[in-house]
Amino acid sequence: MDQKPTDHRIRLNKYLADCGVASRRKADEIIEAGAVTVNGRKVFELGIRIDPKTDKVICNGKPVTSPHRMVYYAFNKPKNVVTSNSDPQGRPTVLDFFPKEKLRIFPVGRLDWDSEGLLLMTNDGDFANEVMNPKSKITKTYHVKLNSIPTDAQLEKLTRGVSIEGAGKVSAVAVRRLTEKTTETKGWIEIVITEGKNRQVRKMFEKIGHDVTKLRRVAIGELRIGTLQGGAIKVLGAEDLIKIFKIHKADLKDTKKVRQKPKSKESKKVSAYKQAAKKS
Repeated sequence: MDQKPTDHRIRLNKYLADCGVASRRKADEIIEAGAVTVNGRKVFELGIRIDPKTDKVICNGKPVTSPHRMVYYAFNKPKNVVTSNSDPQGRPTVLDFFPKEKLRIFPVGRLDWDSEGLLLMTNDGDFANEVMNPKSKITKTYHVKLNSIPTDAQLEKLTRGVSIEGAGKVSAVAVRRLTEKTTETKGWIEIVITEGKNRQVRKMFEKIGHDVTKLRRVAIGELRIGTLQGGAIKVLGAEDLIKIFKIHKADLKDTKKVRQKPKSKESKKVSAYKQAAKKS
């Protein structure tokens, strides 16, 4: 198989993402695991290129073909559901909530087994890659219940940055108390971050001496979960997708600021959503 790129050849991980198999990052893991064949030959090289028009790609025993349409969903993930398309332990997965969807969709990023809230689902690999790219600086907002009441100094420490296991130093964009929910012994906090490290929010609060007993993601960018019930799904339109790439600006007074990306560096993907929104 010729490895030289031509006008028609693209990276295999991009092709898998475009076909809704998984995000590019996850596609790399699938390739490395030897689950993909091209023209009958198993491949492991991450940089391999293929011609979608002529090369036959099979993943986990199933032919991979380009979808005719892209779909985007907001999903309110309940607790005790795995953010994956399958689970070797037989636990419920997010895909179980989409029995009528015939396209190969996958989750954008993840929420832990014991966390709940807003999760994006799509078959658009480029979109997923952009949302998860650290350079996009997309904000994620969480409502967190703690087993105790943190001090102002402890919350301020989260915006200055703390070092957590497996991720190094991370910091919050903004932190505020949810006074309407807080009791005498249990604190409720809203925290906004741009990173997406494994169990990051839980580890950040553990670092300042408090355990998280409930964690719910309520927004990605300015797309909020609103009244979407647990286990419910919402089809996203162009206007909704634009909100994802908008920086969270609410409640940032007296906290570390985040600047929105200059318009000159706006991605082609976001521009396309804006054009679609104008036409709708």
